[in-house]
Parts: sequence; structure tokens; C-alpha cells
Amino acid sequence: MIEYQLKANSVEETGKIAEKLALFLKPGDVVTLEGDLGTGKTTFTKGIANGLGIKQNVNSPTYTIVKEYEGELPLYHMDVYRLENTDEDIGFDEYFNGNGISIVEWAHFIEEFLPEERLNIKISYIDDRSRLLEFTAVGTHFEWITAELLG
Repeated sequence: MIEYQLKANSVEETGKIAEKLALFLKPGDVVTLEGDLGTGKTTFTKGIANGLGIKQNVNSPTYTIVKEYEGELPLYHMDVYRLENTDEDIGFDEYFNGNGISIVEWAHFIEEFLPEERLNIKISYIDDRSRLLEFTAVGTHFEWITAELLG
């Protein structure tokens, strides 16, 4: 497991980091996003969507749990906040082992369903505009990605 930290000085910079990350992702990759409300989890997902060539408006799937977007690769955007205190499986394996990229906000609520290898990203406030992005790569594929992206 390898950990990196990166400071984003603006919303735009957060999006650009995510857009660059998208260039390294492949089908079946899972990226988890943790952070307080308003830290930029959905902004980060929008950046990944831009990097995948997705033209649709990306917004939080809070009430639907999963939204699917079509681009160079499919993007499965999950907000599992509403699954807190439940063991409901909504077919996570189909997404995680599918032909797209899975982005999971509030992933700690479904820890038991997550694949062992994944890229965990925690986003924290520094101030009104700046964020601290903490990348934890679990598995050699994600270690390579973070080294290329941040090294």
C-alpha cells in the first residue's frame, strides 16, 4: 500500500487532477472517495468524467445510489451514503467487475463489498478554496497509477 498527498488550490485544480487520473484508469478499476460534505467528491468525479470524454452533466446520485454515464469507458458513479447501517448489496460486483470505471463516494459504508485492490482518495478542507487529496493505492496497478500521476 502506497500513500501520497497532494494539495489542490482551487476547485478547477481538483478537477484537473481527476481528469489526469482518468487517463490511467482501465475497465474494472474502482476509485473510492471519502470526505466531509462539500469537500469536492462530486467535483473530483466530474473531473474523471471529463477525462473519459463524458459530455453529460455529472451530479451526485444521492437518491438513486448509482448513475451511469457513457464516454470512452462507462462511468459508474455511486453515492452510498444512504446505505449506512445496511448490508444491502445492489449488485456491486457487476459494476466493480464490469467494463467501466466505478467511483464510490462514502465507500466506508460498503467496505465489505469493495474489491481488495482499489484507489482510495480522501479529500479534506484546507481552507475555502484549497483541499488536501490523500491517495492510498491498494495493489500494484494503483501503485503504478499514483506513481505516474503524482510521482
